[in-house]
Amino acid sequence: MKPEGIYVPNVTPFDDRGDIMFDALGQLIDFWAGAGVSGLVVNASTGEALYMTREEKRRVIEYAIEKAPQECRVFAGTAAPSTRETIELTRDALDAGAEAALITTPFFYKPTREEAKQYFVDVINAVDLPVILYNVPKFTGYSVEPRTVAAIAEECSGLVAMKDSSGNPGTMAEVIRLCGDEISCLSGSADMVLPTLNLGGRGAIIAVANAIPQISVDLYRSWMEGDMDAAGEGQRKASYVNKVLVLENPQIAAIKAALNEMGFNAGAPRRPLLPLPIEAAKKVAEAMSLLSSKGF
Repeated sequence: MKPEGIYVPNVTPFDDRGDIMFDALGQLIDFWAGAGVSGLVVNASTGEALYMTREEKRRVIEYAIEKAPQECRVFAGTAAPSTRETIELTRDALDAGAEAALITTPFFYKPTREEAKQYFVDVINAVDLPVILYNVPKFTGYSVEPRTVAAIAEECSGLVAMKDSSGNPGTMAEVIRLCGDEISCLSGSADMVLPTLNLGGRGAIIAVANAIPQISVDLYRSWMEGDMDAAGEGQRKASYVNKVLVLENPQIAAIKAALNEMGFNAGAPRRPLLPLPIEAAKKVAEAMSLLSSKGF
């Protein structure tokens, strides 16, 4: 099944020692699932996966699957710099019960077009788990070419979706033109949810859904029902939260600050990331409170 709808790339709560707080994670999963999200993506960029051990990643997948209701699908980030490690992590995700793997394009060393294609072909052929290609130039340093995505989709039926966090509508439009019938095209940027849906995409995996899952779900449902006014209002709210949490502040720390302000124990970022300074945290709290006011 190809993914559709709104997915939360979840934060992972860490205490002051850097240990995972599973009770806190469980409360957040209840919050997200209660808003009606289509699913969760664990061990991805918002979840600080690069700072987690292989065993921690496996435990988080197993816990999320156990905790989330059956209708809330669980995907797992499994990207690593090398093909071999990515295959190992993807096998772990399959064994733990994840429904699909979210995998960034290769990072640190910038690959050629053929190297990027072969990376995904090798992983898909090695592990019988659907794969979502994650285009995130903010973290990898480059944007995957739409023709590369099309080449992978043509060769591998195991590629079921692409999450595009480039923020470039041209990239999304071209991927949808080339292979929109073969894979689900999902926005990875909160600014691009409604434009992606209007271009022919099928949903989103967005960081701000951690803090505003209901607004995110309502945006998608309004669009599905043809209520463009409500969908437009939802997009404006999502873009505002994205501006504050992602564009103006360190993303991980800001999302945790927002959730902590809402009464959840999202903990602190894992080092070397640091919590937001007090003044920045106050501005995040003010922004979140504005959403529910008549003055928005």
